Amino acid sequence: MKVFCGRANPTTGSVEWLEEDEHYDYHQEIARSSYADMLHDKDRVFKPMADAAVKIVEKNGFSDKIKIINKHSTEVTMGPDGDMPCRANILITELFDTELIGEGALPSYEHAHRHLVQENCEAVPHRATVYAQLVESRRMWSWNKLFPIPVHTSCGEQVIVPPLELERCPGAPSVYDIQLNQVSSADFTVLSDVLPMFSVDFSKQVSSSAACHSRQFEPVASGRAQVVLSWWDIEMDPEGNIKCSMAPFWAHSDPEELQWRDHWMQCVYFLPQEEPVVQGSSIYLVAHHDDYCVWYSLQRTSPEKDRRVYPARPVCDCQAHLLWNRPRFGEINDQDRTDQYIQALRTVLKPDSVCLCVSDGSLLSLLAHHLGAEQVFTVESSAASYRLMKKIFKANHLEDKINIIEKRPELLTSADLEGKKISLLLGEPFFTTSLLPWHNLYFWYVRTAVDQHLGPGAVVMPQTASLHAVVVEFRDLWRIRSPCGDCEGFDVHIMDDMIKRALDFRESKEAEPHPLWEYPCRCLSEPQQILTFDFRQPVPPHLIHAEGSIELRRPGRSHGAVLWMEYHLTPDNTVNTGLLKSVEDKVVLCTGTVAGTPTASRQCTSSPWRTPERRWVALRLSVTLWISTPTLETSPWISHSQTPWTMGSDPHLLRNKVA
Repeated sequence: MKVFCGRANPTTGSVEWLEEDEHYDYHQEIARSSYADMLHDKDRVFKPMADAAVKIVEKNGFSDKIKIINKHSTEVTMGPDGDMPCRANILITELFDTELIGEGALPSYEHAHRHLVQENCEAVPHRATVYAQLVESRRMWSWNKLFPIPVHTSCGEQVIVPPLELERCPGAPSVYDIQLNQVSSADFTVLSDVLPMFSVDFSKQVSSSAACHSRQFEPVASGRAQVVLSWWDIEMDPEGNIKCSMAPFWAHSDPEELQWRDHWMQCVYFLPQEEPVVQGSSIYLVAHHDDYCVWYSLQRTSPEKDRRVYPARPVCDCQAHLLWNRPRFGEINDQDRTDQYIQALRTVLKPDSVCLCVSDGSLLSLLAHHLGAEQVFTVESSAASYRLMKKIFKANHLEDKINIIEKRPELLTSADLEGKKISLLLGEPFFTTSLLPWHNLYFWYVRTAVDQHLGPGAVVMPQTASLHAVVVEFRDLWRIRSPCGDCEGFDVHIMDDMIKRALDFRESKEAEPHPLWEYPCRCLSEPQQILTFDFRQPVPPHLIHAEGSIELRRPGRSHGAVLWMEYHLTPDNTVNTGLLKSVEDKVVLCTGTVAGTPTASRQCTSSPWRTPERRWVALRLSVTLWISTPTLETSPWISHSQTPWTMGSDPHLLRNKVA
């Protein structure tokens, strides 16, 4: 049976209905899961997927001892005719995420103790403890707040300031989970010792009710409290002899034997507002939680005494945190990046320039105004981004000087532009629908759509873009696709085969975005330019295709190809999305996309958006990367001859599931 699924095409901005196999979502979820990573975690207690578990139990000879119940625990029935004949005396489960309780561990345990287990049962794991450490970090704080942005102009320095509403906003309510071990110690200042905030004993009745836990401490240094770093550990047995810790290396009992994980990382929480703290002066750090979320506050007096607690978790009321994710905040606050745009704008702006900005939630329109453009138009395709930009313009007294249009850019009319022709079409480019680097090629579609509004000799910035690739060996990331074989004496090849089959399913072949600064890797080839795109001309009618080979320069395990885009603002000015930095033989990318992780090619294509009202010229990317693997030790799922890595070949692959 076939089903119809709606897909958003980030490159064209359209929503399309496609006919899919009925098991499509099943394959996609399996292919993108981290089950292999979890089973490689030697410290972990785990429960395999129910459909694979039955076969694994049978293969390992335990069918007469283990019964698989394919239900949510809250649906399990008790009694002679139920799923379980009686209450259990041992509770073994793993319901944890990076935040510990984010996957509903508390209500699930609460239900289990009330309905599924005996009163004096034992639980494995037995206990969990959440730890926190207060730090000052301009880098991490830049992921949460909009900083003032200086703009040097011919009339002196102008400063783009954030609206007061953004400064006062407590921020996004969700945790930011990252590989904290990859954050440089130079990027933060420790203001407190590691503080145990609260514990949960899973062998006793667990409550999912909201609660708060405070810890009094004396700051170890003076500074501005901005960020709480948090993690947890679990004790498997009542005595605490078997422990699994998520602590970063500086707080770990055995940093040399640190277990790499991508399923459990560490948490970054942002305080509602930064607060000054003084070394040696007592203060309280308060951890609040409801049934699914944790958040922190800093208080000068005991919460128990003044009852000044925060019953509800913080919620963004400025809309910026709903439109900009944490990396986007960091991108906007990157002064070096802003200076590149300023430098490029100076070379193309004239006193009579009429500018049109077509990026989502971009500050380029403010830069263009401050640098002397005669008139600036900016397009915001959503009501939320329109309201946010109105606030920013008002805070900078520009609400009457920059024309903001709430409309999709391809629907612009001459009346929207007051009958004027555009002399500078401007984009970062950035669009909120973009996940992979080439999704921002939507800018090329927009440029094509507004061609009728461009005046003679109009400048398009960026002028061109290029797609680049490098073959890499990952230190750890390969584990998310590596087969497990045996896990603690259990043969789990059945699960390996299931995941491998899922990886061959069509949609699972698209590239995966990763913040590669969190995942160290080593380059095995020289970076190579794969494709170029000329935004000075409309989208061409012919297929854009490249095929070639990348030669490996050094021995190693070819775990995949890293792909990134570079945007050439002017002939002499380039902005990277996925900034490539070479340090000795290591490759570090601030952001990037992994293609061709073990066992599968990674395919991505862009397809056209066609409507009866507007005829789009098709843009389809097809890139085939052949990695010539020399005779050397390779990943178990990589061929020793030639392994194809493809990005594109199916026009339906460049799509993401609508959240």
